[in-house]
Amino acid sequence: MSNSSRQNIHSGAPWEPLVGYSRAVRVGNQVFVSGTAAISDRGELVGEGDAYAQAVRCIDVIRKSLEQAGAGMRHVVRTRIYVTDISLWEAVARAHQEGFGAAPPATAMVEVSKLIDPRMLVEIEATAVIDSDNA
Repeated sequence: MSNSSRQNIHSGAPWEPLVGYSRAVRVGNQVFVSGTAAISDRGELVGEGDAYAQAVRCIDVIRKSLEQAGAGMRHVVRTRIYVTDISLWEAVARAHQEGFGAAPPATAMVEVSKLIDPRMLVEIEATAVIDSDNA
């Protein structure tokens, strides 16, 4: 992929065209994964009331998006984690560590007042850089 080419990755979620976004975008050796919530392949919330289960699902969706873009978890250099209740940070952090522990990215975790669905407890976005030695 040349540095100037762009690849849009879609998950098939019905709200992508409605909102006008891609699950991920690869430009050159960089991959930007949109804010990812705990939604199943059928469009249903995963892990209602369970911040750990929701974070695990977010990371799984991120992993699949990266794979579609020709990247892996080891390429992630930054994540941003949004939680609706910061007291749940340990459960979310455990899922993040399990998902990225081999190559921990820079990250931030912040509390937000709410996400698009009030049952959502966590949303995670990621940025990856694919270097030629690890591609």
